[in-house]
Parts: sequence; structure tokens; C-alpha cells
Amino acid sequence: MRYSIGIDSGSTMTKGVLYQIDANQESAEKGVLAKRFLCPTPARPQEAILQAWQHLSEGLVLKPYLTLTGYGRDLVDFADKKVTEISCHGLGARYLCPSAMTVIDIGGQDSKVIRLDKDGNLTDFLMNDKCAAGTGRFLEVIARTLGVTLQMLDDTTRGVAPHPISSMCTVFAESEVISLRSAGIPQAEILSGILSSIAKRSANFAGRLGIEQQIFFTGGVSHSEEFRQRLSDALGYPVSTHGDAQFAGAIGAAIIGARRLQRQEKV
Repeated sequence: MRYSIGIDSGSTMTKGVLYQIDANQESAEKGVLAKRFLCPTPARPQEAILQAWQHLSEGLVLKPYLTLTGYGRDLVDFADKKVTEISCHGLGARYLCPSAMTVIDIGGQDSKVIRLDKDGNLTDFLMNDKCAAGTGRFLEVIARTLGVTLQMLDDTTRGVAPHPISSMCTVFAESEVISLRSAGIPQAEILSGILSSIAKRSANFAGRLGIEQQIFFTGGVSHSEEFRQRLSDALGYPVSTHGDAQFAGAIGAAIIGARRLQRQEKV
């Protein structure tokens, strides 16, 4: 057995996977996720990268191949390879959903739309990292203002009609939410309105690149079934996700490392 580690040093969360491949395996994409790592990204992201590396490589006889991606990928010097997150997210999405043609990723502080061809190669992408509106951080700020945790999103908003939200700027939306609460608008209706507004914004953003089915949803927000359904409604197409969708970037990085291992062994 050979092992590849992929670590995605994101703006809010650090994700990592230990990827196991057989020495005689022909395709690097057929590996197994042997271990996962997830923690909030601290003020010094390199600390979480080191923690992920130590956790994922613990007990292994041979040193795994390490590939880094994400915002913090250049902060440490012990990686074997560093790759941009766009390529990694496309590969990771295809691993989790082999039929994926369009990938929508909503991360902590950015959102991405990625187009893939029938072989899983990246053909085009669009990235918004200039505005926090519609990201995981935006949702976290609004939920905290309403006294709700992100884990309570689905239970709070399920079956609740959304109250219209006029602003999607993080600062102005927070002020609007406080005003709505003061006016007696129920907490659940406001939060439902926020989810629907983010879903519509995400659908409009994805539409700028063009949508091709099958659509796969990644990032931390993908854990919300309510949001996934609203995104599907806003797009007018079914949207699928996976329990490991938050790890898509790390999985893609690990696959890139596995490919490099296979090439080295063939030389």
C-alpha cells in the first residue's frame, strides 16, 4: 500500500484526508479514504496544517506524499507539492460523484463554480473571493446574530416561509436582521429568508458560467439539506451532494499526490 495526504488549508476550516492506493492499482482515482481531519483554521494556519499532517501520517511506516491546497498552502515548506484549489475541487467532486459536470462550492469566504468535461478535466471556472456575501462566513454571522448555530439551520428553517431580505452585504444584512427582529419578525422566517437569498445569489452566480447537469455541491454549507434543496429550486435543476463534500479540495489534492506516486513507481 502507498499513501497520499491531501490538506486543504481554507480560510475558516482546515480539511485533510489520508488516501490509500494499492501499489498495483492502475488508476489513482480508485483509492480509498482511510482517514479524515477537520478543524477550524487558527490565526496561524500553518499550525492546523502541521496538526493535520501529524494526525493523518501517524503510524505509517513509509512517508506519505503530501499535497497542499487552499489559502494557506504556501505557509509551510515541507509539502511535496502545492496546487491551486480549483483543480483540487474538480477532482475531489468527481471522486465523490463520478457523473458531476458542474461543481458549486460555497466555502468560508469565497464561492466557486467549476465546469468539467466528460473525462473530469476542468474546462472553465468562476470564483468570487472579493465579497463575503453568500459564503459560509456570511451565514455564520447572520446565524450568530439570530442566536442560532449552523447545526440548527435545517431544524429551524424546515417548512418555514422565507421573509424577504433586501441586502446581501454582510454588514448591511446584519443590521437588517437586527431591525427585523426588533419589528417582531420570527427568527425562523428571517433565517429562512437568508437561506433563500443566498441560494438565489449562488444560482445567479453559477448561471454566469453556465450550468450543465449533473450538479454537485461542495463546501461546508453543503451539510445543510435545506440549503441544498433551495439551491436546486433556484437553479431549476437537481443538485446532489455527499457526506464528504466538505473534503472535496483535500480529496482532489490527495489524488494529485497519488498520481505523482504512481508516476514515480513506473520510472
